Amino acid sequence: MKIHELITTTKALRDLCDRLSTADFVCVDTEFMRESTYWPELCLIQIADDKEAAAIDPMAPGIDMTPLLDLMVNNEDVLKIFHAGGQDVEIIYNLTGKTPHPIFDTQIAMMAISQSEQIGYSNLVESWLGLVIDKGARFTDWSRRPLTERQIEYAIGDVTHLAQIFPKILKRLIKTGRGEWLNAEMEKLADPEHYRNDPSTAWHRIKAAGRNPAMLGRLKAIAAWREVEAQGKNIPRGRIARDETIADIASHPPKTQGDLAKVRGLSAGWKDNDIGRRLMQVLAEAEPLPDSELPPKAPRGAPLGKEGALVADLLKLLLKIRAREIDAAARLLARSEELELLAAGVRTGLPILEGWRYGVFGREALDLVEGKLAFAVVKGRLKMTHADEPLVISDAADETPEADPDFHPILTDEAAAEEE
Repeated sequence: MKIHELITTTKALRDLCDRLSTADFVCVDTEFMRESTYWPELCLIQIADDKEAAAIDPMAPGIDMTPLLDLMVNNEDVLKIFHAGGQDVEIIYNLTGKTPHPIFDTQIAMMAISQSEQIGYSNLVESWLGLVIDKGARFTDWSRRPLTERQIEYAIGDVTHLAQIFPKILKRLIKTGRGEWLNAEMEKLADPEHYRNDPSTAWHRIKAAGRNPAMLGRLKAIAAWREVEAQGKNIPRGRIARDETIADIASHPPKTQGDLAKVRGLSAGWKDNDIGRRLMQVLAEAEPLPDSELPPKAPRGAPLGKEGALVADLLKLLLKIRAREIDAAARLLARSEELELLAAGVRTGLPILEGWRYGVFGREALDLVEGKLAFAVVKGRLKMTHADEPLVISDAADETPEADPDFHPILTDEAAAEEE
């Protein structure tokens, strides 16, 4: 693979993108800083196909990033490969108002062919390529210039390794027939709604109990105000006020600005400064949340109760067994909240009762809650069987598709703890 020097001119970038525009796929990664800003500061972009790789300096004087951004969001013929790419996609969205498409995330893909919930990039590389990545440059200041050769080499390695790994993962997905499992997950990653910083919807990210319209109206108003303040100052929203502080103010609104000094999480200065006055004005103008925006009521059948909680626990056990048998991540098959709703009697609107998830897990989950499925320990292994079928256990995990010889699973700390 040809490795280019750091690209710092528009002409060199345009020439590179012209060549990559005919590739089947490009692997993309970014280096950025956002510890002290609201908007991530893009410092470096790395890109590679199976023939060449380069690092691009978006901070270079006079460089026009349009050729690269066009490749990312306007060229539908080139598949864009990321690993845990949510923040990379967010950066591209902030620059263009669009997301890369079509898109493929190797972290998500690994959930369909292994029990890895969120495999890190270093573990991915070691698993597939047998290489140990030097993490020494990981936490350097990417905004400082000039970049060192070590930084550039480290950064480009993120995409050159990915360009080798992606075809192997794709081959494995084709062999197991699990590509369909990932379609919705990849489209979700590319959904622009996930990256739109709309102040009017910021309150959805804050945990707040209950459906009181007045309280939720205040929460919506304060969260929107905080978002505007943070965007205008380009500082992290938590530097204005933390989520729990916002929720506390919405639930127990201060009567006067002086009372802000008593709010946990706010400094005493809020009792007489400008930002405190603006917050009190927002509270005074907040209106109750209309019925159309209220969170949905708990589904019929919930809360679980003691017996329902036991059924939910059995469903979670079934999920672990099924995930182990087919060598897939449990979180890809079902979420805990879905299992609790199923245990509470909900039978519609659950992903596990639709599409491929129903065939892989949902049907058995239904059988369990309806008394048609049982657990048993045979030869020291926990198995499940239908009540009207004899229990058969093989000497090996015959149901698991043949493993790819290039992939050697490496457990994360969390997975290793579960194994123990």
